[in-house]
Amino acid sequence: MTVIVVMGVSGSGKTTVGKAVAEELGVEYAEADTFHPKANIEKMTAGHPLTDEDREPWLAAIALWIAEHQKSGGVVSSSALKRRYRDVLRGGWDVWFLHLHGSRDLLAERMKTRSGHFMPVSLLDSQLADLEPLEPDEPGETFDISRPPADLVESALTAFRKSA
Repeated sequence: MTVIVVMGVSGSGKTTVGKAVAEELGVEYAEADTFHPKANIEKMTAGHPLTDEDREPWLAAIALWIAEHQKSGGVVSSSALKRRYRDVLRGGWDVWFLHLHGSRDLLAERMKTRSGHFMPVSLLDSQLADLEPLEPDEPGETFDISRPPADLVESALTAFRKSA
């Protein structure tokens, strides 16, 4: 069964949309932040962007979760900023990427107004600089986050079901 990876930079709504998609599909949802080693959280909280090396154990942990959910399906969030990160997550498994994309201003505003999250707005530009959009051979679709979450969920589910 396919696992959906809800991807995008910080503030794009991965958790909100991911939880709703998982609920609609009746599958488990996993939050990417819970897979980060403590050192990664501390580094980002201090305003320092992660390196590719920092992301390796995080990506491996998410890929393992994806592998473990191939029979049941699931939804997991992950920034999945670069093609090579998505290749790790795919790892030969059945994965579909739901890319949430929006303007820098909207993303920054969302990050400023949310509470209880470690990611500072100062790291948004580094994430946007690293972001590589989905390529035509990658399974998935990109959605504009200026739309209401319920519309995004409905559109994403429609696109996902058509791809199956």
